[in-house]
Amino acid sequence: MTVAVYSRPSCVQCMATYRALDSKGIDYEVIDLSRSPGAADKVRALGYLQAPVVIADDDQWSGFRPDKIAELAARLTEPLGGALSGADRHVPSLSGEEAIAACGLAC
Repeated sequence: MTVAVYSRPSCVQCMATYRALDSKGIDYEVIDLSRSPGAADKVRALGYLQAPVVIADDDQWSGFRPDKIAELAARLTEPLGGALSGADRHVPSLSGEEAIAACGLAC
């Protein structure tokens, strides 16, 4: 997942956002709105008027949002689709012959 933080120099909310992302171990790219051509137009086109603007794939927000950062951290630590959690990992044991019959391969 790509996380981009559109920010301005000396922006208190931007600094708070960096600290929160860092504390959650989230990697991000900083895009300086004052130095990146077209960046300010991009965030305005998205409807934002306040820095920072955080864009993380299909999620985006403006301002220092610890709640959104916590949600993002939770999403990044979720098992990948189809992965099983502890209780779901139980697989009934099969005897050697049952296992061969089930998959066609010897262990």
